[in-house]
Amino acid sequence: QVQLVESGGGLVQAGGSLRLSCAASGRTFSSYVMGWFRQAPGKEREFVAAISWSGGSTYYTDSLKGRFTISRDNAKNTVYLQMSSLKPEDTAVYYCAARGGLVLGPRVDKYDYWGQGTQVTVSS
Repeated sequence: QVQLVESGGGLVQAGGSLRLSCAASGRTFSSYVMGWFRQAPGKEREFVAAISWSGGSTYYTDSLKGRFTISRDNAKNTVYLQMSSLKPEDTAVYYCAARGGLVLGPRVDKYDYWGQGTQVTVSS
């Protein structure tokens, strides 16, 4: 079992930056692929990024490459999402998620554990 708690969301102006954190409980955090997803009002949850258990491999949705960076610190049981050059269309609830195995995939249904989400609002 893994419990996930996101933090770091808030209100930011367009062009600004935020760093989201996701703290995980459990001794097996380092064995999970971790992902970030987001869900805007009225839209489906969409994949943002994923990172391998070691942090050596990352995978991003094409539209966010270059602006968002996923990283993890296994000693702190924490995964991060650094977001820069934020746009109003980045406004959403951001969720972290964990999945077993080795695949850094974008499918929502392949992730086993989810946090409660943190709101990010980007004003124009």
